[in-house]
Amino acid sequence: MLKQISIFSFRRNFFIAVIILLTSGSGFSQKDDIYDNYEVYDVHYHITNYIQEGNSIEKQLEIMGDKVGRSVLFGIPLQQMWSYGNSGDDAPKYYLDTDAPLYYYSFGDAYIAMEYLSLSEEDKKRFDPMITAFNPADMYAPAHIKRVLQTFPGVFSGIGEFTIHKEFVSSKVAGEVASLLNPALDSIFSLCAETGLVAIFHNDINKPFPKSYTQNYVKEVIDVFRRHPGATLIWAHVGLGRIVRPLNDQVEIIREMLEDPTLSHVYFDISWDEVAKYILRNDSTIQGVADLLNQYPDRFLFGSDNVASPDQETYLNVYYMYEPLWKKLTPETREKVKKGNYKRLFDDARTKVRAWEKANPK
Repeated sequence: MLKQISIFSFRRNFFIAVIILLTSGSGFSQKDDIYDNYEVYDVHYHITNYIQEGNSIEKQLEIMGDKVGRSVLFGIPLQQMWSYGNSGDDAPKYYLDTDAPLYYYSFGDAYIAMEYLSLSEEDKKRFDPMITAFNPADMYAPAHIKRVLQTFPGVFSGIGEFTIHKEFVSSKVAGEVASLLNPALDSIFSLCAETGLVAIFHNDINKPFPKSYTQNYVKEVIDVFRRHPGATLIWAHVGLGRIVRPLNDQVEIIREMLEDPTLSHVYFDISWDEVAKYILRNDSTIQGVADLLNQYPDRFLFGSDNVASPDQETYLNVYYMYEPLWKKLTPETREKVKKGNYKRLFDDARTKVRAWEKANPK
């Protein structure tokens, strides 16, 4: 009788242990419904535009629909000034609509945080809010970033997209112009290393309409990256722009960066329809980029770079533009570029930033 009771107790305890393991995730991988049930994640999306108008977060969820599982959440860090002396009653909606300056919109981070906090716990899992409302030419920028983390703990996963050199934009920003040589930028990336925040960084690879005597930004960008091996850095658009065309040896430059062990913390997003037009120019450019991605599948991420998309069709335009590229990628590479790399980087950031916030309360 005692032996039967002992056997029964062992079986009961064994099954209880198995249930705990299956439900807690200890020893077994829990199913990730967001990863499994959606096609793509978006590492580069602006929910508001240059006059700080855009979609509510509920509208953005509706637009993401059953296609986009997770997305970064940030606006535009710059506000276009409406200068009546410049444009009269013609209110500018974009930075090319007027000669008036741009300025850093300091309310942006609080707005993003409050939008995120309005969501249910389940819907929060689909967004990674980013801090953008700092001036990268200001040595006080890290203090702003820390203040945001301590004011809104549990919210932010990264910083950016923020800009140093960008065609038509940099020269319009009021005040001191940001620079790759400014130690303020180093202080920002040092803080990213300390906190675990992912940084999405925009810097054109070259100057607009370059002349034979002008220098591109490759060396300066690489120098900055090398100084911050502990930070997770994403170079937006692979350095390309509307008129900033690929360098003649662009693919080889990126390949050399990928092969460099001192740059193993640097990633690249292929966001923006302007970037897609270069990649999709012809069969040769598609194959060249596909070969690079297949060789280094862990280092690239998809992003839309749409701004306050009005509907899902507009939002997914860049994603579907890339169909010729998707077809050239191996299944493993395609999965990583579309979703896997995003999940890995931002899951890691969430864990590290929450730990920093716990260790550094307000």
